[in-house]
Amino acid sequence: MKEITSSPRSGYTMLMVLLIFLIGGITFIVSRMPMPGILTLVTMFILIPGFFFINPNGSVVLTLFGDYKGTVKSNGFFWVNPFYSKKSISLRARNFDSDRLKVNDKMGNPVIISVILVWRVDETFKAAFEVDNYETFVKVQTDAAVRKLAARYPYDNFDDEMAEMTLRSGLEDVNHNLEIELHERLAIAGIEVIEARIGYLAYAPEIANAMLRRQQATAIVSARFKIVEGAVGMVEEALKMLSDKNVIDLDNDKKAAMVSNLMVVLCADHDAVPVLNTGTLHQ
Repeated sequence: MKEITSSPRSGYTMLMVLLIFLIGGITFIVSRMPMPGILTLVTMFILIPGFFFINPNGSVVLTLFGDYKGTVKSNGFFWVNPFYSKKSISLRARNFDSDRLKVNDKMGNPVIISVILVWRVDETFKAAFEVDNYETFVKVQTDAAVRKLAARYPYDNFDDEMAEMTLRSGLEDVNHNLEIELHERLAIAGIEVIEARIGYLAYAPEIANAMLRRQQATAIVSARFKIVEGAVGMVEEALKMLSDKNVIDLDNDKKAAMVSNLMVVLCADHDAVPVLNTGTLHQ
């Protein structure tokens, strides 16, 4: 069954009718006709519960003894059958910041993750009758979607170098996939997912220090590689220039000693300490 939009009577018109009932009832009693007066006043009191009002971006679901009669989405003052049951459902956009969950990523590493979800009720019939409590349903399904999402991607590509998308580097695509997952899960409750994104992401405390040291080691190795690559180019260029300009004639042993010294100077962590040679090149 789908949502049915209802257009109830204006509450102001029925308010005037009830005022007439009130005046008529009092008139009957004063005119010593108690029975008509009492019946008129009782009818008035029976009609009073039919009044209700709706604020902007609000709605009221109407049912009669378990039978769905429609949903009023227009804001204003209205009157309906006084025996209708009325359930208010807000149509405003809401924020949901999930708890920080400890989950395992694709490689089995424990990570802490949370999601920020912006949602609103789109179909009031589903929100009211398809699920027991749509607000609780949103929270539970969001947590389930986060756990499923985290298991599909590695945190980073240290363990999985072939991974094209990770939780840390592919946030835009990951958030898009999260929105799709949540839309499929929450559609049964008539919920529209406006935006979903990862709000917090980090390694679990028990492995955070180890992962940080690994990242630092990877950065150091990468930096060393660049330094060595540059040093080799500089040494090669220095030997070529010395040879082209005939500055000095070096045999293989002297070239090896020169390369060794230059590589030590260029690749060292600290500034090299010069040693002055006061003798010949062979000493």
